[in-house]
Amino acid sequence: MAQKIRKAVSIVFKNKNKVFFIKRQNFLHHFPGYIAFPGGKVSAEDEDTEDPLFEAACREAHEELGIDIKDALRNNSITSWKKIAIATTPDFNPYRFETHFILFETKTKFRFKVDTNEAAESGWIDPYDIIRKYNAGEVLLVPPVRKIYSLLSESHKFKEVISFDADRPEGLAQVESIKSLLQLMPRSNTLPPAERTNCFVIGDGAKICVDPSPKDTEEYRSLIATLEKHQIDKIIITHHHGDHHQYAPQVASHFKLPLYMSAETKDLILAKKGEDYFLDCEIVLVEEGDVLGQWIGQEVKAYRIPGHDVGHIGLAPEKLNWFIVGDLFQGIGTVVVGGEEGDMKAYFDSLKKVIKLEPQCVIPSHGIALGGTNILQRTLEHRQLREDQILELYLKQPDPSYILKTLYFDIPRHLHPYAMANIRSHLKKLEDEGKLS
Repeated sequence: MAQKIRKAVSIVFKNKNKVFFIKRQNFLHHFPGYIAFPGGKVSAEDEDTEDPLFEAACREAHEELGIDIKDALRNNSITSWKKIAIATTPDFNPYRFETHFILFETKTKFRFKVDTNEAAESGWIDPYDIIRKYNAGEVLLVPPVRKIYSLLSESHKFKEVISFDADRPEGLAQVESIKSLLQLMPRSNTLPPAERTNCFVIGDGAKICVDPSPKDTEEYRSLIATLEKHQIDKIIITHHHGDHHQYAPQVASHFKLPLYMSAETKDLILAKKGEDYFLDCEIVLVEEGDVLGQWIGQEVKAYRIPGHDVGHIGLAPEKLNWFIVGDLFQGIGTVVVGGEEGDMKAYFDSLKKVIKLEPQCVIPSHGIALGGTNILQRTLEHRQLREDQILELYLKQPDPSYILKTLYFDIPRHLHPYAMANIRSHLKKLEDEGKLS
């Protein structure tokens, strides 16, 4: 089914060499923690007007900032306005928008009444300072917004509407919302609704590659072509599930590089794939605290985050600007914690571990980077709620099938085995804690 693309507006207020920015709240569902401009979707009411984009900008400015754009134009406190750019969300994102950027030149720096439900921070800033913060790895920026800030920092005149869609790299889907942390998104043999597994390329000089796992030879060739544009010196596998290492030995062999992973990950892969799976590959075992690379002058270290998988490792720089958490949460779909390698207590502990570290953003293996740790907190709370429900149902009728039919009555039958795996893992945790008797 084709994805629906909705129209949206992004409102750029500019006064001399300053622009008005917002930093989105970390608890928002879409692009939490990202530096952005005010704006939002074009509504059905807007569509019925002569200029839907302008009307949407006026409405959003009033709702989010408490300003009447039409009145400001009449009294000349807004001296001019024009549409300056357009960008369409790539098809790897389940929510797609055709976003139109509209520039409003102002006579003074307005003192907006900012909606704090949307913005955690806001204010007038030199656009160069936003680019400087991005280059230092301090902020999250989607590429079109970064390009707008970059053009504004160069005093670009915007004589015509720029389409950023034409600038999108050919080949493999990719995004770089964090400086020097490129997120490649080859299609992989992962669990639906996810279709891709992130392959990260991290660093400024010699780079580390994390979880190369294309689904077939066609995606493999696209991944190799993209990776050849970078200087990679090691490959890391976060855990043993196939959608995180399919074709990884071939990638390592192609570039003549070692494969880094935990001892448990190595043993589990070999148990399933056979002793010759890593034939001709050098294997380096990874422990908690091992330095795996460099990112903007910081050491990137390994963290043990078991639960979803016993050998699961995450990565983060020293100052915790970001934390790659693999399958600790899903940007698309739900994490399965079950089977021989799953451990619900360890999963709870790993969520709490990363939450306590308070990284500036967390990055899953399926989905985009999200500001703060709100998503981990929500995941932990949801798991605790599920566990409470499972305990209540088990005490009524100690039959996992009964719990499945009662608790997961609305999910497709082909997902029942994964739901059952979660149920059994919760029951094991409850049994170990002495709560089932």
